[in-house]
This record gives sequence, structure tokens and C-alpha cells, in this order.
Amino acid sequence: MRHISGWVLFVVVAIAPLGAVGDGAQDETAIRGIIEQQVAAWNAGDGKAYAAHFVTDGGFTNLFGMVMYGHEAFEKRHSEIFATFFKNTARQMTIRRIRFVTPDVAIVDVDTEVHGIKAMPAGVTLGTDGVLRTRLQQVFVKRDGAWWIEAYHNVDLKSAPAAGSS
Repeated sequence: MRHISGWVLFVVVAIAPLGAVGDGAQDETAIRGIIEQQVAAWNAGDGKAYAAHFVTDGGFTNLFGMVMYGHEAFEKRHSEIFATFFKNTARQMTIRRIRFVTPDVAIVDVDTEVHGIKAMPAGVTLGTDGVLRTRLQQVFVKRDGAWWIEAYHNVDLKSAPAAGSS
């Protein structure tokens, strides 16, 4: 009987990582889907939809270095910018890297571009082509099978990158 128990334990331990690999691919797909939803919400000027995956007490730093906390503040701030200087703009987001720190925590680095800006407040640099380029880092945490944004940190590039670089 001991021999069978040891064999069962070996099989369970050997197979467990295979399940984790499958989950990792599904988790990456889910996170990529949230990024796609963010793009669609931005392009629709919908602050509520943009904030849909932001947690109740998460923290975010915007382009101006303002630090705010909470889902309500995140949604309100995005609704404000969609009604003012980012009104009728189009955003592109390219995932640079998704790193799973643990199976339930992922750091996502995103390159962004915002097109169609008419004017920006002082302190934010547009490229010579009029495009705002930023580096966005989001920390995602998985709870009850769903991914949520715990932290959101966005900084603008101080000059447009040279052709072919990023």
C-alpha cells in the first residue's frame, strides 16, 4: 500500500506543473483581453469602462505625477480627461512584457500612443509628430478567477523615439 501511495504522490507532483502552464497561457490571454478592453474604452471616451478592472483601493500615478487612490478616483479622473484634453483621441497599447511574479500577480509593461490630441496641459511632451507616447506599468492580481488592476503608473516619454527604437 505504501508503494502505491508514493506512486500517486509522484504522479500528482509531476502533473501539477502541466496545469500551471495551461493556466499561465489562459491568464496571459485574460490580461491581454483587459488591455484590449482598455483601448476600446479609451477610444470610446468611456471612463467607467476604462476603470472596469481597477480595484476598489488601488493606486495610480498619472502623467502629471499626481498619485490617487481608489476605483472612484480612477474612474472620475479618466472621465475628466476624456471630456477635456483627451476628448476624441485614439489610443494604441502594445504590451512590451507580462511577467508573472507569482501565479496570481503579474506586472504588465505597456507602450502607449495617443493620437488626435488638440492641446495638452503644460508638463507633458508630445512627439514632433503630435503623438503622446508613454510607458505604462500595471500590476494585476488574480482574485476568485478574475484579474484586477492594483496599481497603474504612467509616464510620458520626454521625446519621440528614433525610428526603429523603443
